[in-house]
Amino acid sequence: MTAAHAFLDDLSARVRAAAAAGTPLRIRGGGSKDFYGGALAGEPLDTGGLAGIVDYEPTELVLTARAGTPLAEVEAALAERGQMLAFEPPHFGPGATLGGAVACGLGGPRAAYAGRPRDFVLGVRMVDGRGRPLRFGGTVMKNVAGYDVSRLMAGAVGVLGVLTEVSLKVLPVARAEATLAFDFDQAAALDAVNRWGGQPLPLSGSAWRDGRLWLRLSGAEAAVDAAVRGLGGKRLDADDARAFWQGLREQTDDWFAWRDPSLPLLRVALPSTAPPLALGGDTLVEWGGAQRWLASDDLAAVQAAAKAAGGHAMRFRGPQAQDRAPPRDGAPQPRRFLEAPDPLRLRLHRRLKQVFDPHGVFNPGRLYPDL
Repeated sequence: MTAAHAFLDDLSARVRAAAAAGTPLRIRGGGSKDFYGGALAGEPLDTGGLAGIVDYEPTELVLTARAGTPLAEVEAALAERGQMLAFEPPHFGPGATLGGAVACGLGGPRAAYAGRPRDFVLGVRMVDGRGRPLRFGGTVMKNVAGYDVSRLMAGAVGVLGVLTEVSLKVLPVARAEATLAFDFDQAAALDAVNRWGGQPLPLSGSAWRDGRLWLRLSGAEAAVDAAVRGLGGKRLDADDARAFWQGLREQTDDWFAWRDPSLPLLRVALPSTAPPLALGGDTLVEWGGAQRWLASDDLAAVQAAAKAAGGHAMRFRGPQAQDRAPPRDGAPQPRRFLEAPDPLRLRLHRRLKQVFDPHGVFNPGRLYPDL
């Protein structure tokens, strides 16, 4: 028996014991995203012993690795063959793991154009709340029959089970890349990126802050060169461009460094064509206008504005924002990570939780306070 199989057996046994005792468990890979989601609760359940690349077929554009494999190790193996994780998962620390990247479902600047993490998940192995090892999906592009359960794990932050192995579609690194900068206010930038998004341009990233729009182009050399000539703007030096996009991906960009650390960082998801939100304060816009960041301690006001514009808002990191609505019956309002979905969707969430984790063992409150 290999060390990984022995670790998996021990993990399953611990889950069964926790289910029997009613003890909650907090799933943890490298801990780089402990800030993400609701308050941490339960005994830590480490997945670090489930590490290593199981299979990698560059010609098939598929990689399978255990969930505790360092994300840096996966990306290094892909880079050696001129390939990448196209959704650019942020690390947020040296301990980032592949399982954590998939469980949190976060994507970097390229995700809006290449696809989100769930779009690249082909199959998973996991342990459910009864301690049973399960497998869903496979390792080829067309492998789905019935419910595509494997993609449910992307963004579920571990509330349905422990990821133990993930198979992902990977993509070749683009042969050419260029970043252009334009001096636009926010409204003009939103108009421009939406117009360009409807044209046959090799877009792979966009960001606006402080009166400047950055646009990344990736693809065949002829396509990138033609787009650069047609769009104009100022072309950034290659090293400066890489540093800029890396700063957005890892949130080390100056905009994140300058924000007031006493205020929560809020992530707002909107239709890309939504106009600037009149909320005051500095805003950073990504994903062609579909993802916007701002620092505010009034989550309720931001959520209301986002909802009116056809989207939603959440606390991403930093101090937990309290709703400013009056307390019910004198009790303080719960600190929320995500706004509760509509009753139908919440019912579906609860049914899934009941099927996969009937004893409520995994990550209680990490996604929604009562889940």
